[in-house]
Amino acid sequence: MQTSIDLGHKSPKRLALHYGLTIFLSAFLLFQVQPVIGKMILPWFGGSAAVWTTCMLFFQMLLLLGYAYAHFLMQLSASKLASTLHIALLAASLIFLPLAANTALRPTGSEDPTLRILLLLGASIGLPYFVLSSTGPLIQAWFAREKRDAVPYRLFALSNFGSLLALLAYPVLVEPRMPVQWQSWCWSGLFLCFVLSCAALAWRAQGLPAVHQMHDELPPTASMRKHLLWIALAACPSVMMLAVTSFITENVAPVPLLWVLPLALYLVSFILCFEGKAWYRRVVFLPLLVISLAAMAYVPGYAIGKLPILATMAIELAAFFVICMVCHGELAALRPHASRLTGYYLMLAIGGACGGLFVGLVAPYCFNSNYEYSIGLLVTAIIAAIVAIRLHIPKRYQVLVSVLAALLIVKLGSVRIADHLADLRTARLMVRDFYGVQAVFQNGEGDGAVRVLMHGQIIHGMQAVSPANAHVPLTYYGTDSGVGRVLQTRGSLGPMRVGLVGLGAGTLAAYGRAGDDYQFYEIDPKVIEIANTQFSYLANNPGHSEMHLGDARLTLDRQPSQQFDVLVVDAFSGDSVPAHLLTREAFAIYFRHLKPDGILAMHVSNRFLDLAPVVKSGAESFGKIVRIVNRPADTGGTIFKSSWIVISPNSAFFDNAAFNGIAQPITVSPGFRTWTDDYSSIFAVLK
Repeated sequence: MQTSIDLGHKSPKRLALHYGLTIFLSAFLLFQVQPVIGKMILPWFGGSAAVWTTCMLFFQMLLLLGYAYAHFLMQLSASKLASTLHIALLAASLIFLPLAANTALRPTGSEDPTLRILLLLGASIGLPYFVLSSTGPLIQAWFAREKRDAVPYRLFALSNFGSLLALLAYPVLVEPRMPVQWQSWCWSGLFLCFVLSCAALAWRAQGLPAVHQMHDELPPTASMRKHLLWIALAACPSVMMLAVTSFITENVAPVPLLWVLPLALYLVSFILCFEGKAWYRRVVFLPLLVISLAAMAYVPGYAIGKLPILATMAIELAAFFVICMVCHGELAALRPHASRLTGYYLMLAIGGACGGLFVGLVAPYCFNSNYEYSIGLLVTAIIAAIVAIRLHIPKRYQVLVSVLAALLIVKLGSVRIADHLADLRTARLMVRDFYGVQAVFQNGEGDGAVRVLMHGQIIHGMQAVSPANAHVPLTYYGTDSGVGRVLQTRGSLGPMRVGLVGLGAGTLAAYGRAGDDYQFYEIDPKVIEIANTQFSYLANNPGHSEMHLGDARLTLDRQPSQQFDVLVVDAFSGDSVPAHLLTREAFAIYFRHLKPDGILAMHVSNRFLDLAPVVKSGAESFGKIVRIVNRPADTGGTIFKSSWIVISPNSAFFDNAAFNGIAQPITVSPGFRTWTDDYSSIFAVLK
């Protein structure tokens, strides 16, 4: 039975514009809130890149719940009940405004970070994110019922365009220009506009016919096989997005916000595949997929350290984009009739959530290395082969193509397995937790043998194996380094109390003497275990050493003044210092824990970021004297190029012979803005 639809006082064009603006705004807010809330909670969890992966898991799970809720509403025969329920939920979500992280769930250091982040996000942004997540399929379903001749899937492309715009706008326009508090208020204001707009459409939907009233005969429900295919095609790009992000940020170029690139490509592929202009062509992309899978199989083992960083990243990202285009292109080709779209989107959300669960929850706690990259690659090859052979290859060629596909998959698997076995054979120890993969290797022979601690591809400590040289500090901590000069100069005055933010292999304990008190602050329990079992710097320290587990800034903030003679900040996540340790508020905590004549030493060695202006502006805002000590690398390969910033309450400290002509002033460009907890910008310090 056909039911006429009353368009009310709105023209069809104005009505379509209302639908389009609402779905665009919901998608924009959906992806804008992710970096905003992530920036709020990142300092509470050590600035680790894994915080982003866990946030993505939360967002994918809420997206799944939102899609399930939308599917449930569309199955209700009483459209008035469905509309009333959604309007009530929209109104309830306003209780969470203005946007803010729930301080009651701030960690103390001993909790599981993954669970705490999920609880924190749920309490801070759960309901608003839930209603935003449900908007895409709801708006498309209402639009399909109101304008039966329209193509609702183009609204999905518009939704992804809004997501992409939000994603790219944050690091380029929002973060450099707006403090976090302003970001919160702006987002909250836009969310209020969204609620009013979406509530108006929900109210209007009361008069729309239910699915069973729109068609004399509904299209058949998709088979279980097709549902599983939708889930698998959605899961593969989700797994690879997170795995590629982890790979390039930990192993290629540990630049903050680099996660934007894979996610942007992921969204672009959705836009192109669902926009309706046939951007995805199998004759082009299926051969490219074979090349891309092969490239991604070989890059981890052969490209790192042998190809330029930009070339390695270009190969990874281009290959990942091809995977997204194939999977999302096939999903677009398999989309059902508009009357079944909420169920279809639910399957896509299940696939995305499965990928997030695997990379964000299973991999860090079940694997000792980044095996999800290889597993995702092989599963993608298998799913793509199944789709291509069963749906697009003539039956007379299916056996031949199946054999060729099987040979390719076996070859891909053998390459990845060989790489992992090589790591396992050469590593003395390889462990993984929320904060990443830690591996210990032993290189060289005889008196030249050294033991190395690696975090991804970044060396976080090294010690000579020979007992005669085991006491010598290596890598960034040699006696001629900035921190080496500080500890020796201050130690010449007598026993000292030293605070050290970041442990690594415990190298700085080599400077300890009888009567000294070394207080280490380390967030990763695996690092503490490795420093105590694989290296002997801590055990050989004749002074006293004590460990404090948890984020250093949070721990120091809770403690009374420790009256340190020297405080060393040497905390790195990959190759970069977490931003929350560089803000003016962080410096206030450091100086509170120092004696009146105490010295602060900060390690800022970095290939990608120039952190010296950040440290100088923050320290000088407290009236301190700031100098940088740059030390070139030795030809032997055990002493690295290092940059240490030394901060003193007076200039007399730098008159010492150890710093005369060595400690240099830092130049800061005019207008450089001091970082605070409310403001920081990576773009301002990119080299």
